Amino acid sequence: MTTEGYALNVLVLAGGSGTRFWPASRHDRPKQFLRLAGQSSLLHQTVDRVLPLCGVVGVWICTTGDLSAEIERVVPDVPRDQILREPRGRNTAPAIAWALSRMPDEARRGIVVVLPSDHLVRDETEFRDALHRAAEIASTSNTVVTLGVVPDHAETGYGYLELAEEPAADTGARRIIRFTEKPELEKAENFVKSGRYLWNAGIFVFRGTVMLDHLRRLQPGIMDALAAIEREPDRLAEHYAEMPKVSIDYGVMEALDDLVTLPLDCGWTDLGSWDALAGVLPRDQHGITALGDVVSLDCDDSIVYAEDGTVALLGVSNLIVVRSGDAVLVVPKGRSQEVRRLVAKLGEEGREDLL
Repeated sequence: MTTEGYALNVLVLAGGSGTRFWPASRHDRPKQFLRLAGQSSLLHQTVDRVLPLCGVVGVWICTTGDLSAEIERVVPDVPRDQILREPRGRNTAPAIAWALSRMPDEARRGIVVVLPSDHLVRDETEFRDALHRAAEIASTSNTVVTLGVVPDHAETGYGYLELAEEPAADTGARRIIRFTEKPELEKAENFVKSGRYLWNAGIFVFRGTVMLDHLRRLQPGIMDALAAIEREPDRLAEHYAEMPKVSIDYGVMEALDDLVTLPLDCGWTDLGSWDALAGVLPRDQHGITALGDVVSLDCDDSIVYAEDGTVALLGVSNLIVVRSGDAVLVVPKGRSQEVRRLVAKLGEEGREDLL
């Protein structure tokens, strides 16, 4: 869709596995397909959130081939040729390069917004306003803009963006000095107190051609593989596997001298683990956060997710209990980030039926 002189397209990255939400999240139904907050999946909410900006004609979804059928079912209005299928997942830098190379030339020359598919936003109007302001900056320059979330607590599960002292007078954008990945608690507390840091939400806005130029300069291995695919399309899977596995943050963004950010204050969360549900869903007078058919007696301070059947609790506290399909998870609150360790153990034991 064209907005005030430039084409605006939204690229949703939807190929992740979401192991921290096992057992609800599995290989064939990762986190973006779950209904963790609201009546629709996180992917459906992500698409709906941007339709006022770009319309369905401006929505592109990058995913892997084994997830594409489920994406077509969850967001049936997105045109099939705008669901871009990677031969295999190679992290976000290859995914973005691949998607840009598959888009028509008009889309690449316009503004592209990159969004994760599995985040939650409470104030969607503020979110769209911030994207619009970022698109205005990117449309009048070769600048890449990221949206950095204003932190409301010292979170150790997010990356942080350190900001230059003064915002630009005309746009309010601030230059990013450096990225810091998932700091220890004391450092995160100092970051938040300083007022000079934002959370890295993985949301980027740029001209597609500008990003491709950056990729050619900073990630030649990715672009060489794309060129080889153009020459030999029958060897797509082979050449795609030659791409380095690298995130767009590490592979491109951290190397840019002129990367800028706009502060985003919209009730954002990436729902990084089961613990995060306590911050987004209602709790009863005993501190029980429940989703599904849950019965509790003499319990407090727990999170319960019952996708199938009924979960009944008696006389327990400080627990996360998840029932989904053929598996039940029980873990103390505060340790759900470690669920990926259980997933790894199941893989080591050959329990593919549970993954």
